[in-house]
Amino acid sequence: MDGMDHGLGDRKPKGAGSAREKAAERDEGAFGVTRAQLVAVSLLSMVALAAGVLFSAATVNLALGARDVGGAVMPPMMTMTRDTPGQAMRDMAAIDPRTVSYRAPVDARGDQPLEARIDNGVKVYDFTISVIEWNILPYERVMAYAVNGQVPGPRIRVTEGDRVRFNVTNRLPESTTIHWHGLVVPNAMDGPAGITQAPIAPGASFTYEFTVQQAGTFFYHSHDHADRQQALGLYGALIIDPRDPSTEPRADLEVVIQLQEWLEKEGYTFPAMPMDGAQPNFFTINGKAFPSTQTVRAKVGDRIRVRFIGTNSGFIHPMHIHGGPFTIVATDGVPMPASAQIQKDTVNVGPGERYDVIWTAREPGKWLLHCHINHHTTNDNVEEQGGGGLTMIIEVSS
Repeated sequence: MDGMDHGLGDRKPKGAGSAREKAAERDEGAFGVTRAQLVAVSLLSMVALAAGVLFSAATVNLALGARDVGGAVMPPMMTMTRDTPGQAMRDMAAIDPRTVSYRAPVDARGDQPLEARIDNGVKVYDFTISVIEWNILPYERVMAYAVNGQVPGPRIRVTEGDRVRFNVTNRLPESTTIHWHGLVVPNAMDGPAGITQAPIAPGASFTYEFTVQQAGTFFYHSHDHADRQQALGLYGALIIDPRDPSTEPRADLEVVIQLQEWLEKEGYTFPAMPMDGAQPNFFTINGKAFPSTQTVRAKVGDRIRVRFIGTNSGFIHPMHIHGGPFTIVATDGVPMPASAQIQKDTVNVGPGERYDVIWTAREPGKWLLHCHINHHTTNDNVEEQGGGGLTMIIEVSS
């Protein structure tokens, strides 16, 4: 009996073990991973990875590295294609805030006259080009490329026949040059980088010297990375008086109008360009947007000579003056003979163009001078005190 009962406690009920084993086999069949499934998932993963790589390669340039773009911050919504080169990205990028060397006062004005020093009969001017912070409105600050810490750069006024010398020192993080727009100069003094001169390297200097052979309204601007540097503020007025003042049209007042477009987004300043993602959202006259632009004060009967200068590089601006027509007396520094002078109330000022007009103050009041592309008379699409951007007031008293 003892022999018959020995080990009964360890004996499994009939059929119990086989039931559990069958359940485990069923679970393994339902939830286990087969070799075929592993192969299928691996193939799908490889296809998805390849598709992602092909899509990226078709839309962006994967050959560009951090060194190629220099940590560039691109404009929001800028359209980048797979063949956009690194140099283009660097030229379209925001100014690096770490390169700013000077913060101008909020109420600082550009286009300030620069007096020459005389060296053996030569009029000598010193230019230092650097990155600054500049207010186009009391609340709107941009980063800019500036000459002598102002936007626009200093106004240069000389007389036909003067010998002039410009000592240009470059404090930018990139090379630069200066071109004397519209002037007859020796070829070596003309300014195009890599063509008539080696660009002025960061920290280096270059001297331009020539005799002024013309009279009229001109300007200077960068001619290295020009798409970037001029759009960021590197320009200024150059006014040349004739040897014989009697040849000038009579005027009681003179106003210089330098036009510019700006792109400022999220605290970064980008060079504004006529392309998707780089369109300007601010516009300035002599470095300020309305209502911070200059107010011209005149009296009834005054003849005002307005010198429109297309220092901008992106758009044509139809400049209009309220209160009656004006007479065009010169274009691109060339006087118009009396028989060719015409009256208009709007003139299209393209990049690089200059128009000298005489406007007579006929009636007392506040008369607008503004661009007639209405978007260009807003500040980031908003009107302030009746306007914005390329707007200024001529206030006429009786």
